[in-house]
Order: sequence, then structure tokens, then C-alpha cells
Amino acid sequence: MSLVSLPQDPNTTLGERLNDALAVTPALIADVIHEACRRFPSQGQASKTERVEQLIELGAWTDAALALIELELPQWRVRRLIYDSGEWHCALSREWELPDWLDQCVEGHHADFALAILSAFVEVQRQNADTPRPSVPVVPQDANPQWEPICSDNFG
Repeated sequence: MSLVSLPQDPNTTLGERLNDALAVTPALIADVIHEACRRFPSQGQASKTERVEQLIELGAWTDAALALIELELPQWRVRRLIYDSGEWHCALSREWELPDWLDQCVEGHHADFALAILSAFVEVQRQNADTPRPSVPVVPQDANPQWEPICSDNFG
């Protein structure tokens, strides 16, 4: 019997349940969708939603995790997948074309490949929920009193 099929403590977070799991199960992926997905099921992207559902029915957990990232986080990409010391490390990034040292990746790790990807996905969703981002960049409203705008055009 896997840890996922045991009764869950209601105080554990989704990230903790992913870390404790031995493998992905239909119940665990349902929890991820229920707790971390805001766009699923998507009316505007019915084909992507249907694809995720088909992958889950087939038990293709890695493909389902990647499809969830594509549906839920369209601006994010998998930046790095590394197997090191018995664990998979998955890094997701919004700025994946930047060099590693400039990028701020969100990482997840687990011994199971699909759970490492799901852990990174859940962490991105958790961070997005903690820090709401406006659709327009915020400009500081504090003007420096030493600087005043002037018009330097000569129309004469």
C-alpha cells in the first residue's frame, strides 16, 4: 500500500503530500488539479483540457504533468531536468532564455520523475497565489523633488 492511499492529515499541504508520495496516483493528480489548477477545465482551451484528461486516464503521469504546466502556466517553461544522487530535479522558469545565473527558477525534486515535475508546478502555483501580479508593471509614484520635468523643444 502506498503512502498516497493512506488517510491524509488535513493539515498537510499539497507540497508535503507530493514529497511523501512514492508514485503518482489518480487520487494524487486529482488533488493537484483540485488544489493547484485555476484554469482546469478550460472552456477556451478545451483541446488542452481533453488532452490532460486523456493522459491521466492512460496513466501517462509525466506527460500529464507537462500538459498541466502548458495549460496552467503558459508563460513558464521547463528549464532543467536533472537526475542527481537518486533524485530528479525540475526547474521551471519564466525567463528560460536568460543565463542560469540571471534566472530565478522555481525548483522541485523527488525520486519519481513525474512527482518532481508536479512538485515544481505546485510550488510555482503556490508562489503565484502568495504574490498577485498586476497585468501592468507598477511604476513608483514617489517623484524626486529635486527633479522637475521641463520642455526643451524650441518651436520658434
